[in-house]
Amino acid sequence: MKRMFLLLTGICVALTLTAQTDTTGKSNQSDTIRIGGMIIVNKKGKKGEDGDKDVEVYRRRRDYKPSNVSTNWFIVDLGFANWSDKTDYAAARTSGFIAPDITEDQLDLRSGKSVNVNIWIFMQKLNIIKHVVNLKYGFGVELNNYRFSEDIKFMKNPTLIMKDIVQHDKNKLAADYATIPLMLNFNFTPRREEGFGFSIGASGGYLYSARQKVKGGQGKKAKEHDDFDLRKFKISYIGELQLGPIKFYGSVANRSMWEKGLDMTPYNVGVRFSNW
Repeated sequence: MKRMFLLLTGICVALTLTAQTDTTGKSNQSDTIRIGGMIIVNKKGKKGEDGDKDVEVYRRRRDYKPSNVSTNWFIVDLGFANWSDKTDYAAARTSGFIAPDITEDQLDLRSGKSVNVNIWIFMQKLNIIKHVVNLKYGFGVELNNYRFSEDIKFMKNPTLIMKDIVQHDKNKLAADYATIPLMLNFNFTPRREEGFGFSIGASGGYLYSARQKVKGGQGKKAKEHDDFDLRKFKISYIGELQLGPIKFYGSVANRSMWEKGLDMTPYNVGVRFSNW
């Protein structure tokens, strides 16, 4: 019994000596407490400032953990619309698609005034390889306004492009498509919510509305609804570039937007507003 008592007494003394800390020369030691995503550092006062303590609170950086399937609702693109014109105007005049006095200059677009607005109802990103390679797809509408610098007019049944005798303050051709994009996404920083990467792919669009809208010198507006022999279906090569919170997009059609007469391949570039 005595031996057991002496053994327990020895253990208690050893624990007491271990628990005691010599603070000489260690006045600047600090205690660190972690609570969830916060780090609290309790710094002891400097020499000559007994009893004073500095408390600093930090937030621990947490890695973003993406899900295997994520959805982004109502993405908006704002950009510029234009086309690459390779039309044989002599053949177009001979076919009767454009009037004899229409040249390439009459179909020039106003610089910086032709715009593209895309509204994607949703886009989804599906993880393929460790969130670095993903499949992106969605659905939305693609709205293009091509503004002309000259006073031209579109006639229908059959389509004929001619000079207008009325002077226009505004003159545009609008072409709107319901579009499904499909892209392969490469995300170089999968653990960051706003990372760096790019996407490439293609989109298929259906022309659901087309019209010419003009505004005369006296403020009178006129609108003519027709497809004007624009192609009903449009296939485009598309891409996007993500630089942290800033995102850019671009698209170029695989062929002319017109079924006949004109050889104009449309393209768009701009800024994308989305979560990823």
